[in-house]
Amino acid sequence: MQLEIKILTKMFGKGMVGLSDFSIIIEKGVLGLLGPNGAGKSTLMKIIATISKPTYGSVLLDGEDIVKNPDLIRKILGYLPQDFGVYPNLNAYEFLKYIAAMKGVGGAGLNKRIDMLLEGVNLIADAKRPIGTYSGGMKQRIGIAQALLNDPKILIFDEPTVGLDPEERVRFRQLISEMAGDAIVILSSHIVSDIETVADEVAIIKSGMLIEKNTAPEMISKVENKIFEIALSQSEVERFKSQYLVVNTTRQSDKMLLRYISGTHQPAANSRPVNATLEDAYLFLTKTQPYIR
Repeated sequence: MQLEIKILTKMFGKGMVGLSDFSIIIEKGVLGLLGPNGAGKSTLMKIIATISKPTYGSVLLDGEDIVKNPDLIRKILGYLPQDFGVYPNLNAYEFLKYIAAMKGVGGAGLNKRIDMLLEGVNLIADAKRPIGTYSGGMKQRIGIAQALLNDPKILIFDEPTVGLDPEERVRFRQLISEMAGDAIVILSSHIVSDIETVADEVAIIKSGMLIEKNTAPEMISKVENKIFEIALSQSEVERFKSQYLVVNTTRQSDKMLLRYISGTHQPAANSRPVNATLEDAYLFLTKTQPYIR
């Protein structure tokens, strides 16, 4: 199975551009989407999910254009939007049965599948409570469960770990890893560690355009030997930031510890090299690199 997105462009009112000549090929496994707020990640996912139509361009599922024939993807799609809503008076079982009916999912195995999904998102103990009494993280977990109801072959998750505590984020990553072998999973998150842990490939988007698509190790290799730390006094920090791309700042007693990317500059005196991460690569690529054309 393959999704091929060709010169996709989405224009909004007043000349706003959501996507600009965006092209990418997505195959089985997990594709992680990274980009600043407003980069076009949600716009791309809504178009793939057939919630929105592009201004022009095509989205091909095994060669068939789903913009022209959205039913091709809808029957095999699981989707968790960023602004997922629930029916507060329904409990988890009632809600998932309602969503199953909307998706045309039924049969003798439905109750067993719902139990399996609720177990997977750790909601069995609370499944008979009204969803309106759930915390934000619990509502997010019921959203993850509904996306998986129809055993989808294409899964789209827009910021799925928002509101989840660290233990639940690990549970979610394990769930996705188990499913990724036989499905296309598109995962957008501002938590870079979530992407780095589960994604087979990473696509970085900025201003509606693709900057880079590669494996996480390949992206990290672009900033190897470019990441340093230096301890400075408070009065030296602003001047240093004007010369180097600082990716993190932490206070250490009377000093500030700055993690920075040397780029084309020589590292500053008294710096020490540190291991690069995907977050370092992401910041380097979004701040310094030209767009893929």
